[in-house]
Amino acid sequence: MKTYSELIKIDTFFERYEYLKLDGAVGLETFGVDRYLNQALYTSYEWKRVRNLVITRDNGCDLGIDGMIIPSRIIIHHMNPITIEQVINRDPIIFDPEYLITTQHSTHNAIHYANDQMLAKEPVVRTKGDTCPWKIASY
Repeated sequence: MKTYSELIKIDTFFERYEYLKLDGAVGLETFGVDRYLNQALYTSYEWKRVRNLVITRDNGCDLGIDGMIIPSRIIIHHMNPITIEQVINRDPIIFDPEYLITTQHSTHNAIHYANDQMLAKEPVVRTKGDTCPWKIASY
């Protein structure tokens, strides 16, 4: 079982991604016709409370890595996939921050589909003259 306590011991973003990634496949449904259950979960008071707690704990950063600010909607990821039975029974593990992490949409999809090509790309650091071919240092 994956835990936040183990995850925060991992230093780099990519290594955290590797720890969390699943073997999902594009097109497979998580809850199928019972999707209304997880929608009810994610609009519940209990979920909203723990969601805010996790975002605060992770400083709104992707996989809790300082400086990896999430530029859009924040997703709280269950590190261990949840089941319909857990949602129906309101299993406390669903609301335990020890099994939750803050992600952005692209990271969340990359984890579920085990596809690192879906991860957000680092911004290119520009330097003066780097786009002028005639100013590039000769070899």
